[in-house]
Amino acid sequence: MRRVLIVGAGQAGLQLALTLQAESYDVTLISAQTPEQIRNGRVMSTQSMYYQTLEIERRHGLGLWDDTAPQLTGLRVSVASPEGERVIDWMAPLKDYALSIDQRVKMPAWLDLFAERGGTIDYREVSVADLDEIAPDFDLVVVAAGKGELGSLFERDAQRSPYTEPQRELSVAYVRGTHNSSDPDDSSAARFNALAGLGEVISYPGHTLDGSCEILLLEGVPGGPLDAFGDRPEPQRQWERMLGLLREHCPWEHERFADAELTDEGGTLAGAVTPTVSKPIGQLPSGRLVLGLGDSVVLNDPVTGQGSNAACQSAQIYLESILARGDGAFDWDWMQRTFDRYWDFAQHVTSWANAALQPPPPHVLNIFGAAAQLPAVGERFADGFANPDDMTSWFLDPNVADAFIAECAAA
Repeated sequence: MRRVLIVGAGQAGLQLALTLQAESYDVTLISAQTPEQIRNGRVMSTQSMYYQTLEIERRHGLGLWDDTAPQLTGLRVSVASPEGERVIDWMAPLKDYALSIDQRVKMPAWLDLFAERGGTIDYREVSVADLDEIAPDFDLVVVAAGKGELGSLFERDAQRSPYTEPQRELSVAYVRGTHNSSDPDDSSAARFNALAGLGEVISYPGHTLDGSCEILLLEGVPGGPLDAFGDRPEPQRQWERMLGLLREHCPWEHERFADAELTDEGGTLAGAVTPTVSKPIGQLPSGRLVLGLGDSVVLNDPVTGQGSNAACQSAQIYLESILARGDGAFDWDWMQRTFDRYWDFAQHVTSWANAALQPPPPHVLNIFGAAAQLPAVGERFADGFANPDDMTSWFLDPNVADAFIAECAAA
């Protein structure tokens, strides 16, 4: 039986641990937090998963919330002018529903499931020296923890990483009590508001510790009005500040959230992400190799909502590569080929996310404007959240985008 060590208990690390366990691999998982600590902590992310990745989870028996979580069934897009006027507003259905599960719900459940199935979990933080000491006991070491000292194992890939600092300052709140539309399609839609020069206001239905909620994300251009959380305020103060920013800069969303309250004392998060692609193979002081997974090697800003989807895809691709290797060595060449398979998918996610952090070029504004009149344009954009490779094939290409709009207009 081959022995695999996975460091990191997020979407990618836990999914790979559970799926390898189901294939009778001897898997040890290292998690920095216990299930109870995760449940009782602050929210860790925003997340939304679309039909392709939800189906991956279901195939492995990991889709545990289909019957309880609110379904996200559409996408509403609004664009505001520099003067703050809402100049574009339209909605498109998703081909199949998406879900957003609070990681404080999902990760403890998966940790418990892994333990119930006989998996070994070591609850602690590990250093590079710690990892070097235990690595000889395993055939393969996978690092799915991008923060802290272990992140230094993976060299930044400058050719694939155009940014050296955060492009957005992020503020997240999980709330309930929003004033939703009587239109069920509208109330179950994700909402993407692009505010010229300021950033984005994004929200969607989610499932948290005690039921349904609405997840709100403010993406503020550094130095702008939405960049207002550098002091990392306590949750209630952060929520009040977020409401004030909505009132001033996105009043149509403030109407929805004016009477909402935080779901719990840990219902906020503030921070920033430097989008980074890293080289996937790390070398420990002893010379032993480790393979990076998920955010540890491909980290994107959450503006396009692809973090959990990319993590799920990375775990699935690594699983398939490990199974196909059989008894072969997990050497440098195999590790690089495994990551390259993932990059075939992830490059589209990264290109789209990085482009979304720049002011929208004229052809993108043309797409958003056309979608208000041509449903097929909006539907293709909405489906791109489940198929980011399609997004790069037309949304980022002015000529292809213009041709598609013309085709829809002529239909």
